[in-house]
Amino acid sequence: MTTSNTNVDALATYGLLLAWAVHDAEELAFGPRWLRENLPLLRERFPGVPEAVWKAAESVDEREFALAVGVMATIVGAAAVAGARSGGRSAFYQGALNGFGLHGLVHLAQAAAVRSVTPGSVTSPLVVVPFTLWARGRLRRAGVLRPSGLRDVVAGLGVAAGATVVAHAVARRLAARF
Repeated sequence: MTTSNTNVDALATYGLLLAWAVHDAEELAFGPRWLRENLPLLRERFPGVPEAVWKAAESVDEREFALAVGVMATIVGAAAVAGARSGGRSAFYQGALNGFGLHGLVHLAQAAAVRSVTPGSVTSPLVVVPFTLWARGRLRRAGVLRPSGLRDVVAGLGVAAGATVVAHAVARRLAARF
């Protein structure tokens, strides 16, 4: 349901939440356990990573991870609603869409770096990247896609990383309270 008069359909906007849910189901199913099992190998393979990063990764359990996924669902859902209400014009929606697609590329780079399947690397080429390209195409055809350049790519990655940090910070606080 869009309230503007563009040709952007609900699948291009609310589909962001659907595609994200499919992708995060993979991360939820395999993420914390995979990280726990592979942390020694990762530390050995990437000795330049600061110890604080490894300590933070070690401290995330299944409960906190699931709560973080719930927080991120709220963020992505809000972006999808903003996209639907604006006919795809919302900067928040388009930024989230771009961040989602870039996030998928990061998963593929992680899998290449460790030379193995990693949580998120299966749905990234099957769901995340194709959905992002398709939705951007719908926005482009509707004439509402905002131009993007290198600065937007960097900003998209920054927003995706920031949203992840916020989701985990909120999840950690929630986990401590309950």
